[in-house]
Amino acid sequence: MTDKMNSINPATEELMKSFDCLNEVETIEEVKKSRKIIEEWKKKPISERLRVLKKAGDIIKKNSRRYGELMTNEMGKPIKQAIGEAEKCAWVCDYYFENAEKFLADEIVQTENKKSFVAFEPLGIILGVMPWNFPFWQVFRFAVPALAAGNVCLLKHSSNVPQCALAIEELFLEAGLPRNVFKTLLISGRDTGIIIEKDLVDGVSLTGSVEAGKRIGEVAGRNLKKFVLELGGSDPFIVLEDADVKFACETGVNARFQNNGQSCIAAKRFIVHEAIAGEFKEKIVKFTKEFPVGDPSDEKTIIGPLARDDLRVDLERQLKMAVGNGAKVLTGGKRISGKGYFFEPTVIEVKPGNPILDLETFGPLMTIVVGKNTEEIIKIANSTEFGLGASIWTNDLKKAEELARRIDAGLVFVNGMVKSDPRLPFGGIKKSGIGRELSHYGIREFVNIKTVVIN
Repeated sequence: MTDKMNSINPATEELMKSFDCLNEVETIEEVKKSRKIIEEWKKKPISERLRVLKKAGDIIKKNSRRYGELMTNEMGKPIKQAIGEAEKCAWVCDYYFENAEKFLADEIVQTENKKSFVAFEPLGIILGVMPWNFPFWQVFRFAVPALAAGNVCLLKHSSNVPQCALAIEELFLEAGLPRNVFKTLLISGRDTGIIIEKDLVDGVSLTGSVEAGKRIGEVAGRNLKKFVLELGGSDPFIVLEDADVKFACETGVNARFQNNGQSCIAAKRFIVHEAIAGEFKEKIVKFTKEFPVGDPSDEKTIIGPLARDDLRVDLERQLKMAVGNGAKVLTGGKRISGKGYFFEPTVIEVKPGNPILDLETFGPLMTIVVGKNTEEIIKIANSTEFGLGASIWTNDLKKAEELARRIDAGLVFVNGMVKSDPRLPFGGIKKSGIGRELSHYGIREFVNIKTVVIN
């Protein structure tokens, strides 16, 4: 029996389209087509490769609403955020168009030899295993630098966003990318492992859960394939006693509830100094209650539905566990009745040690914990298996920089919301991942760093 991928609107629960998955034989045949075109693509002058990527960005700019509506319909992202996501994909195309040639230029090293240099050459086929929560951005973040470097890319997208996956392939073809240089494979998770096991790819980039990262990392490591893993997060949002509380709260609700709370770098643990805890809780609850929840296609909506009903069930389970361990619900806490996978934006207060602080909560659930002093706050912030992003809120910038160096994370923002930026490396430590994306660090993840010595 053929596996199916269903595209379901999470705001209406309507089945929009259904797609047949490729079987194992069909999958291998598609991968072989991509293998045949590697030499042709990597031998193109880098300027020619980059022009194609620039054209892809131009197409996105002209059609950002159309792509935004597709994301909104397929995974429930509020339309303004969805259009913004499309525009960010155009930004990463422009960024590498302007910088990739410099990043990949031979690096001359002075030695006693006649000439010594380091070359950066493509690995071959890179498999991207991508999530549904940023269905365009995550793909472009992985694919654009890999393609610029001369690699060929395969996309195994999440099973609930097949229309987005196919639209991205069509977009690249429209931009002039040769067929099969970027290929969407509608396949099951089982066949993803088979592709790696059968030595059909040269590298793997995964953005997803910790468990998915372990599985992909295991099979890639067993077959000696380079991999980059961008996994979960439980980002601390640290508010010190001298912070601008109103500003921190205004930003905090956006940092937590962006993308309906479904983001690896969303602020999740709000660790607040006891001196301003009362004011912070009062304001954060007020701002949360003011957030419009509803139809994600409405421009006024800030919080839409969760992407799938099982995600809402998981969120309810986590909340119940937290309350069972002493958490206090300050606002929200229930699913919203009617059609669609909606859940009230929720704020809870917990004591240090509550098990919910050790989890990644994926949905509109904000957790507040109060710290007695700066040292306790830093200890709470680092007491997690995750290490993706973090933010610190204070008016003492010298102190903030010192504390930023003590936070176990791949990204630390002071008085600002954590976000990815093509100009800066993105990734985490501990169980939040291995490797980096974006900037010059990201484009060099899937290349052969070749030493050449001439005498």
